[in-house]
Amino acid sequence: MISDPNLQGTTTPDAATTFAIHPVQLSRWLEEVWARGGIANWPQGSPTSLRIDNALGDPAITGRLRLPDGLRNDTLRSGIRPTPPTPPTIPPDFMPSPPAALGLDLQLPLPWEHLFYAYLVESTGIVEIMSEVVRRYVVGETLPTPSVDTVVWVRATEELFFRDPPLFHIGGLTSQLRPDAQVNRRNAYWRMFGCDLPHPPRGPVDGQPWKRDTGPGANLRFIELWTELLRQVWVGIENDRNSSGANPTDANYVGYLCQTIGELLRLRRRNGLLAREEFAYVTMLSWFHLTVEFDTPVVRDLSAGAGLAGGNPADRLTAIGARVGITPPRHARELFELADLVSPLLWFIELDQFSAASNAELLYRLSGTPNPPLQATMARIIDLWQSATGDRIKDLAVSVRRSPAATQSAQPVRLPAPSAAVSPSASAQPFVTPSTNGSVTAPRA
Repeated sequence: MISDPNLQGTTTPDAATTFAIHPVQLSRWLEEVWARGGIANWPQGSPTSLRIDNALGDPAITGRLRLPDGLRNDTLRSGIRPTPPTPPTIPPDFMPSPPAALGLDLQLPLPWEHLFYAYLVESTGIVEIMSEVVRRYVVGETLPTPSVDTVVWVRATEELFFRDPPLFHIGGLTSQLRPDAQVNRRNAYWRMFGCDLPHPPRGPVDGQPWKRDTGPGANLRFIELWTELLRQVWVGIENDRNSSGANPTDANYVGYLCQTIGELLRLRRRNGLLAREEFAYVTMLSWFHLTVEFDTPVVRDLSAGAGLAGGNPADRLTAIGARVGITPPRHARELFELADLVSPLLWFIELDQFSAASNAELLYRLSGTPNPPLQATMARIIDLWQSATGDRIKDLAVSVRRSPAATQSAQPVRLPAPSAAVSPSASAQPFVTPSTNGSVTAPRA
């Protein structure tokens, strides 16, 4: 939870206070965040000319599925202070008649991460590792004795993510019709991105049930188009530095790729489909990401801290995984960083921000643009994606730039062909083939 009125992403999350809040307050706070509508309720033209009418498939979905205002604002308020005291009170108190809670007092509604954020973070194996940590703490004493703060974190984690939510809660996505939460998450990833997680599901699962009954509703071309977009942006970055000679950069093609990716994602969101799932899954993965983002109590109790030399979430996750016998993929570090960078980019692509050639140029131009850091962000995304997946994003771009035939457009003669349909036993994931030993396997090199 971050007090960041300008949504600049420069404020450090207060993990200690967040994990100390009672889970029923956090559960109610999520209802409050959903009720405000997230990015679907941003005013038109703010901060830019976003296609808000496309947000979440239909911006009316949050209002139609939220708790009635009188009920939510009367007996079901979270009671979380909008401005925690300094130093923070542990455990945080309950304000019986508070103003808008933390994150709800901002001028713009608090947006949540894109579903691809949840997919990338879950690809690190963090759910499997941290769920095993919780299980071992609640059934025995095979892990180091936890501190009080870790006991509180264990209780909140189990209550929020490993049991059925309260009845009629916006995050209540398990039922007699879809009882397995891990299968439900994989179903959402498959439908939206045509991707599997790089590790097998826990426990006995018959085949790949997350691919059953999806019909034509799976974006099997997403990874193909996403990879092509990264290649073309790299062509633009490389040639933006040229002062003379041929320039194969094609802004129209970059804009076309953004438009097509946005159309694919919006197709799966028609009339609010997958909106609840996205909200619930990014909440869960954000909780676990925050757990290993810093030397939190559970990290310290498991001797997985980064120490004075710094560190990163992947190092902490690897150390924790060693405690429970699960090894995360060797490219977990790239996946964690990618999740933070790709999430806002995909939101802007989905909201039609880069479909026009003039806006598409912002993705790769450094000179003459009002926001040069966007080009630096794209370069970092390309580096991380190439390292995580093994796709040589830059090779084609470099060969085009140095080729004698560099006067040709970077746009191919034919647009990428659709991917062939896959059977339930086939896999379209970008990272790895599932292992059979229960471990989280490494991405392909």
